[in-house]
Amino acid sequence: MDLDAFTAVHRPEWDRLARLAKQRRLDGAEADELVRLYQAVATHLSTVRSAAPDPVLVTRLSELLSRARTRIAGAHEPAWSEVVRYATVSVPAALYRIRWWSFWVTVGFLLVALVAGVQVATDPDALAALMSPSQQEQYVDEAFASYYDPGTSFAAMVWTNNAWIALQMVAFGVTGIWPVYVLLQNAVSVGSIGGMMAAHGELTLFLQLITPHGLLELTSIFVAGAAGLRLFWSWVDPGPRPRSTALAAEGRALVTVGVGLVGALALSGLVEGFVTGSGLPWWLKILIGALALAAFLTYCLVLGRRAVRAGETGDLDADRAGAVLPTAG
Repeated sequence: MDLDAFTAVHRPEWDRLARLAKQRRLDGAEADELVRLYQAVATHLSTVRSAAPDPVLVTRLSELLSRARTRIAGAHEPAWSEVVRYATVSVPAALYRIRWWSFWVTVGFLLVALVAGVQVATDPDALAALMSPSQQEQYVDEAFASYYDPGTSFAAMVWTNNAWIALQMVAFGVTGIWPVYVLLQNAVSVGSIGGMMAAHGELTLFLQLITPHGLLELTSIFVAGAAGLRLFWSWVDPGPRPRSTALAAEGRALVTVGVGLVGALALSGLVEGFVTGSGLPWWLKILIGALALAAFLTYCLVLGRRAVRAGETGDLDADRAGAVLPTAG
């Protein structure tokens, strides 16, 4: 198809539709014309997409049709079906696509934490470098356990703090530095605290207090780090796509990951705020934490695999994201 000739022939219709979509008042004839032109331009868009998918023209016609559709149907709030679909299809798909990145981030974090913990637990110099002996006694005997203060305000505080960290890791992941820095800092911190507790004979208390909420909380942080690193890699190795296209597509999909992690961290915040520091038996606290993690993994792996097999990526659809020039490979 000769795209220039096609554009020259149909541009008057496109311009007329644009004017009608912007016009404040329409009489009966103009309203009928608006609907007729909307249908015609929708056909033009379909033709361009199938025969000569020029991204500039496709985007222009998509935007024109969007304005005309709003003029015809009126603005409306997103339907609940769209919200449900986003939560049950888009978010799990985005999480599933980075599952292996999340796995290797988890392995790396745990190895660093283990090395740091063993170093502090077995090396008196490393232990002394953390804090003075009196400060260590106070932290092990009082501060560590008293931090977990049951209540709504504490749950809200840990949720907002963790969600902010997770969103930063996703958003600044394009640098390739920030996620690594945050993950290393947290791995060393968790490992060092565990090593100090072990050196004072309180490793069991450490595990009892960190496990109920930490299972889901730390998993969410691992996923956030994986999302950030995946975003960085999308412009290092964009594949057959131009770097800008790959970065935009992955960025939109990984924002979806961030939204999902806010929900997961809300759940871990509830566990930390109402379970970890409560008077429930330790086995029940850990069971609740394990069930929260199992629910998250089921959400990611079961719903996510189903969505990805159906062609979902977590990105916006073509009409909302804008068309791109097809590439081979």
